[in-house]
Amino acid sequence: MEQSQLLAHCGSSKITREELKVIPTPPGSPTHQPVPHYEIVGALVETLSFRQISVVREEYAVSGEGMKMFGVLDLETTFDGCRFSVGVRNSNDKSMRLALTVGYRVLVCDNMAFHGDFTPVLAKHTKHLSLVDILSVGVDRMQRSFEPMRRQVEAWRASQLSDEAAKLVIYRAFIEGELDVPKHLARVVHHRYFDPQYKEFAPRTLWSLSNAFTSAFKELDAIPQFRATAKLGAFLEGATAVSN
Repeated sequence: MEQSQLLAHCGSSKITREELKVIPTPPGSPTHQPVPHYEIVGALVETLSFRQISVVREEYAVSGEGMKMFGVLDLETTFDGCRFSVGVRNSNDKSMRLALTVGYRVLVCDNMAFHGDFTPVLAKHTKHLSLVDILSVGVDRMQRSFEPMRRQVEAWRASQLSDEAAKLVIYRAFIEGELDVPKHLARVVHHRYFDPQYKEFAPRTLWSLSNAFTSAFKELDAIPQFRATAKLGAFLEGATAVSN
């Protein structure tokens, strides 16, 4: 795919790791050394493989000018109907730091969720940057989040919600603007929660509500979807603590 054709779809479409190869990397300076997105992803996959962690699926998105990249790598390891995932982000315009987060993919519906927001793994891009070293630290930190994330899913499945509490959470997310997502998705979340597509989400629980949100987020372009998903967990924890 030609670089110009690919960049025309960036931000709205998910792309492959191979397509990351043609994303341009800007020239560096004495204090800032941009790192090709493809190189970062390759080093991350290698770091995971050193720990016998296999990647079974990957998807990436870059901003229209190619400076920002978000990606999700689904891992072979599964738990309770979910598959562990790694979220990665990078920018070559100093707008955000290289960061990782741990997440999961819900197998029954392909919904994607993150355990928390992206956590930076280094202060800045410099000419002395060692990807292997910083990604090793990031992956070790991520592995320590596997068990807390599994416990969170269990707790959400057991967390019953009244209809009023669920409606209040949706109201706070969209009408009060506590989540930075388009307001028209409020109707989609409401429908997916109160008339679920899958029997697994029939119980009125925080787990079902979270999947109503992540299902609705699929209607967003790729980068907004990744960003909204990374913010969802903390929002739900806070909103339901107040609502219940």
